[in-house]
Amino acid sequence: MTKPTFYPAFNYRDAPAAIDWLARAFGFEPMLRVADGKGGIAHAEMAYGDGVVMLGSINETMGPFAVQHTYVAVSDPDAHHDRAKAAGAKIVMALHDTPYGSRDYACEDLEGHRWYFGTYRPGPQDRPGEVQA
Repeated sequence: MTKPTFYPAFNYRDAPAAIDWLARAFGFEPMLRVADGKGGIAHAEMAYGDGVVMLGSINETMGPFAVQHTYVAVSDPDAHHDRAKAAGAKIVMALHDTPYGSRDYACEDLEGHRWYFGTYRPGPQDRPGEVQA
């Protein structure tokens, strides 16, 4: 099974309830759930067919992009970052290595939509389960 490249990402005021509802209403299968230590969700993944959605709890650092954004898996984030910056993308999260092994950055496009790019690439076949923060 090929892993997806694009990952829609949603943030909710009550992410634990959203996870339960998405499973019940749409048949999404929980893959990963990482607690934020405050009763919310730092990061979660749910599968449907060969697709994956990411979600979590809204937090104070998200600004106007609290509801939805897109994560795109890329093979060379350094080159991708440089290309986006050269084209005028506003870098809002510097290129960095994450604790979970990805190399990521975030930017805004010409109309302010937020995009996240990196090497993290979960697939429906990855089922790590519950992780506590």
